[in-house]
Amino acid sequence: MDASTERYSYSYNPVLRWNPQVEDYFIKAYGSPHFAQISKALTRPSCYSCIRVNTLKTTSDAVVEKLQEIIRKSGSENDVEDIISKEAEASDSIGLDMAEKQLSLQNGSISKCQIPGLEYVVFVKGSGPHAVDYGYALDKAPKEVLVSRKCAEAVLRGAQIYVPGVMACSSHVEEGDLVAVSVAVEQPASDGGWGLGITRGTVLQGLPTDPYYMERNGLYIGQGTAMLSRAGIFRASQGIAVDMNNRVFKLPSFHDVLEGEIFLQNLPSIVTAHALDPQKGERILDMCAAPGGKTTAIATLMKDEGEVIAADRSHNKVMDILKLAAEMGLTCITTYKLDALKAVCKRNGSTDMTSSCCNKDNNDAVIQRSESRPLESGGISTTIFGPNSNKTCKENVSNEKANERTYVSKADIRKNMRRMRNGPGRNQSLGGRVENSKGFLPNSFDRVLLDAPCSALGLRPRLFAGEETIETLRNHGKYQRRMFDQAVQLVRPGGVLVYSTCTINPGENEALARYALDTYNFLSLAPQHPRIGGPGLVGSFEFPDGYVEEWLRPGEEELVQRFDPSSPLDTIGFFIAKFVVGSKDT
Repeated sequence: MDASTERYSYSYNPVLRWNPQVEDYFIKAYGSPHFAQISKALTRPSCYSCIRVNTLKTTSDAVVEKLQEIIRKSGSENDVEDIISKEAEASDSIGLDMAEKQLSLQNGSISKCQIPGLEYVVFVKGSGPHAVDYGYALDKAPKEVLVSRKCAEAVLRGAQIYVPGVMACSSHVEEGDLVAVSVAVEQPASDGGWGLGITRGTVLQGLPTDPYYMERNGLYIGQGTAMLSRAGIFRASQGIAVDMNNRVFKLPSFHDVLEGEIFLQNLPSIVTAHALDPQKGERILDMCAAPGGKTTAIATLMKDEGEVIAADRSHNKVMDILKLAAEMGLTCITTYKLDALKAVCKRNGSTDMTSSCCNKDNNDAVIQRSESRPLESGGISTTIFGPNSNKTCKENVSNEKANERTYVSKADIRKNMRRMRNGPGRNQSLGGRVENSKGFLPNSFDRVLLDAPCSALGLRPRLFAGEETIETLRNHGKYQRRMFDQAVQLVRPGGVLVYSTCTINPGENEALARYALDTYNFLSLAPQHPRIGGPGLVGSFEFPDGYVEEWLRPGEEELVQRFDPSSPLDTIGFFIAKFVVGSKDT
């Protein structure tokens, strides 16, 4: 391998692979050069972290001071210097509009957003991509660790490498060794699908016979120090495997930092809450609320005065929302476990017409067994939640008695190992009861947010996109229309319905807006404030089966916000449409 080949191989220059039909679809929507820019941008994280300040507890100025002190103590101030100069050059060469100039980070690692209405948003700069010297020599390849794609995407956002994420490793790696970190991205499989095709624990020898020898070229994400030996990495079930200290992208971590005072959130998600324009005293529904970022943003904009209903179909995710609301000191949030496809409670003779929520009267206790401790402890703790939540039954038995009376299956052992590796789930660690709901009465909310489950093709960094096909993209759109049909029934006349996704797929964005306007003549698109995203897509696309997907019509594109990951705003891909609900009697 010559020097030029080595520079390419040991670098970060990923190429996002798409299903060919999906790629043609997106090229038709965006044009080939623009879609190439979007694909490249998706493989990289944003160059900054966006923080929403909890203004009910603190101020953005106070948070800026605290974060500056934290960064100063961590010694990471120099990590952002090179990107400051790069952004200054980019600002000179790119014609930024006013919103982009106001968003541009100032000369410093931490700054407040200058967009009117978003002064409580704080930006913390990162830097990258950096050239990393992996210590390659013609006669000797560096020691190396190969990680899974999902692990790598987390590392690019600032995480460390944990044991479960390691797929393969060089022989003779010992604790304290410096290792190059590369990524195993899914490859075409013999069954027509995608897979890794690698056995965890495989030895890397730095030879062409290595698995992913060619495929990992241009997929090196940095250098770190092994915290365990090779044997330890594949023997342990949890813990940090590699401490990443020389990254291609350097973004500060905010794990457990200023808990309750700040929330790490993408800028378009914050803008979505503003587009809804919640007012004090109103009754608002967040239909697919997990993990609770937009829910708590809405409650904060309402000054915690009114009622915010947060619904999600997952018990654990509802628990996440409850935990976040408690951390942020918000009391106006009520949570329910509810499938968005069953959000409307139909009126019938037994329904109390004065009630706006048809809740299931479920007084059954939720019994939680704490199983996160080692099995050999011989102790079992069972806590009862619900009406008798003050009663805790603890059964302590000796190891001898436990061995006599308790049979531990292999399935239970594997389950316990997963919990040790991944941490306890919310229902294991927090316990508690989640209220079920049978849905809500029509016209019972002033405003509804439908942040719909989607293909998530706007999230970044992303190193693989081949799993999506034309069929799956169209199915996402069908699913979202069914949820929208529920949402539109719940908003009262004169109210507001906001629809948002984190995907670049027009079939889930502009096509949904077209469906809404064509199906419900009492809906109309409304201007959004603040408006910092770009216009929507106008036109249509004809699929091979003859189906024509209609997008926006001329004049409508400026009433939605589309966030382009390749734009100077450097956000995730995102879409927001705001509808005003007129009289439903016409």
